[in-house]
Amino acid sequence: MSEDWGIGLFRSVEIALIALFVMGVAVIVAVIYTLHEIAHINQWGVIALGVLVGSIGLGKILSHIAIEPLKEHFYHLDRFSKETLHELNLPINTITANVEMLRKTHIDEKSQKRLERIELAAKMLKERYNELDYLIQKQMEREVIKNFDLKELIEERFVFLNGLYPSVEWDIRCESFLVDLDPIGMAKVIDNLVDNGVKYSPTEPYITIKLFNNAMSICDRGCGMDEVTLMKIFDSYYQSDKTMAGYGIGLGLVKRYCDRHRIVLSVQSQVGEGTCITLDLPRKKNG
Repeated sequence: MSEDWGIGLFRSVEIALIALFVMGVAVIVAVIYTLHEIAHINQWGVIALGVLVGSIGLGKILSHIAIEPLKEHFYHLDRFSKETLHELNLPINTITANVEMLRKTHIDEKSQKRLERIELAAKMLKERYNELDYLIQKQMEREVIKNFDLKELIEERFVFLNGLYPSVEWDIRCESFLVDLDPIGMAKVIDNLVDNGVKYSPTEPYITIKLFNNAMSICDRGCGMDEVTLMKIFDSYYQSDKTMAGYGIGLGLVKRYCDRHRIVLSVQSQVGEGTCITLDLPRKKNG
């Protein structure tokens, strides 16, 4: 579906609504005039009742005209998203399977490094696939809130992220902390914050993850941000450096997740020194 098609659809709906509204008002005025001047009905209560019934009918017609095209538009968009997501899974799995087969026949160091890069790219695609799948599922049904140890989730994500970013030096210090949250969404929060820390650490990335009491912090020693940038980082599609890969969506997702689960999000950053993002987490409910 092209952008022009969507604009044309909404413009047609707008024109139809305006035309119908004008016609409806004209019909109501004509009915009042007919009842009062021609039929000589002077009971304004009866006239008002007729106008009310006519207004309700007009409202139903207007709402139907406005909503039906939107419902159809979003239905096709939703179906297209799901079908595209499903089709993405096959090539990702094919790449992964063939890399494993090639490892057995290409044993020289140069070939192995190339295969590692291909495998790394496939892992990144798989993560984006999982993220899109999560977002679509979340729109279809409410998030599943579970009680889990955040320390274990951090350790689980570290195993994956360490393979994804082999050049990163890690400092992870966590204590057990039970939370009642959506674990899949929380995993995406950790991944996005680490990904940004690595992305904006041009040389020798150093990532610190700490979890003490009810606060989790993820810090880097990257390029940092000035005050103007700090005010915009959670805006959708904003990127402080346009040369970086990505679409400026990750931190927006983090902010929405934190707002939804009443997690207080704070950012400290200095240009040339790095950035530290802290999440003050809600404590586990009693009972």
